[in-house]
Amino acid sequence: MKNIVTIMSKEFTRFFTDRRMVVMTILPAILIYTVYSFMGSMMANVFMPDEDHDPWIYAINAPNSITQLANTVGISILHTEAHEIDAVKEKIADNKADLLIVFPPDFDFLVDEFDVRTSTGPAPNVEVYFMSTEPNSHALYSLVVAILDEYESSLSNKFDINRGIEKADLATQGDIAANIIGTMMPLLLMTFLYSGCMGLALESITGEKERGTLATLLVSPLKRSELAIGKILSLAALSFLSGLVTAIATILALPNLMGGGVEGVIDAGIYSITDYTLLALVILTTLLLMVALISIVSAFAKTVKEAGQAAMPLMIIVMLIGVSGMFGGSRPDNPLFFTIPLYGSVQSMSGIFSRDYSTVYVLLSCISSTAYACIGGFVLTKMFNSEKVMFSR
Repeated sequence: MKNIVTIMSKEFTRFFTDRRMVVMTILPAILIYTVYSFMGSMMANVFMPDEDHDPWIYAINAPNSITQLANTVGISILHTEAHEIDAVKEKIADNKADLLIVFPPDFDFLVDEFDVRTSTGPAPNVEVYFMSTEPNSHALYSLVVAILDEYESSLSNKFDINRGIEKADLATQGDIAANIIGTMMPLLLMTFLYSGCMGLALESITGEKERGTLATLLVSPLKRSELAIGKILSLAALSFLSGLVTAIATILALPNLMGGGVEGVIDAGIYSITDYTLLALVILTTLLLMVALISIVSAFAKTVKEAGQAAMPLMIIVMLIGVSGMFGGSRPDNPLFFTIPLYGSVQSMSGIFSRDYSTVYVLLSCISSTAYACIGGFVLTKMFNSEKVMFSR
């Protein structure tokens, strides 16, 4: 144990006295905070409605009572005919119109005749179509629904809004914020995490191998298993430090990402303490696995340059796995998918960001990553005992 502690102390001293390695460890966290904040600002521009926008609201069979009520809040309604419904919907989809309100014929008469206590049929129904991906359309939809709700309450619930309408939202894609956060963030995180731990593992193993210091340690009375364990534990501790910095940067950047610095755009409070904790745990265990994989690649290489080139295919694999979080819709239901190295981490991150995850599956992914990292440590120990691998120059 004393020899293992000595090796770990040597690794810590080398790391903390090397400014370049310290900067390379902190740099991914700075990039994450900067990129997330920038994306939040861009999302704010997307979600904020245009204050100078002139609303284009079409209505079919709109009664004078609703028209006058809309005029009181500065909304002008363009009256159209029932046969124009599909054409107006196309205008909304093409961003040439904002809203379509469809009232039943003789709406005021139906409302007057409807009695909540005695009527056996459904109340008159008002249909409202909009585009949630367009901030102007979405803002007008919220305003119009609020007006109709207020009017409905004043009439003792004598009509309904969007009853039986499965797709009032005419958007052809999901919510922009949920799409970006749930799909793009895992790819960025995986890329930054891999870049951060490459410097740690390559310099610790291949760097010393290239300079000849590792060969000196291997021929010393020190057991090679002790050397391997000391390297692994020190790299694990440093990777945890790097992962902790990255996790903190991610958590600090999430409010900027969600709100973009504009109050009321998106609620950054949708993430709970549990979400933050699980995200940090996934980041730490994933980084531990990455360090184990890069360490194995480093042990095979003869020089740092060669190790960097050998690590590039692994980086491409990591990025491809990160991209997998952008496809496939909802999270996998089979828990075995979360035991797949790195893929389970990506699915866990994507689920946490989009708030569509199972805590059990996320913990299963963390446990699996830790187990694979331990297997990687065992393989690295065996490689340290190989003369052919360790003394190839």
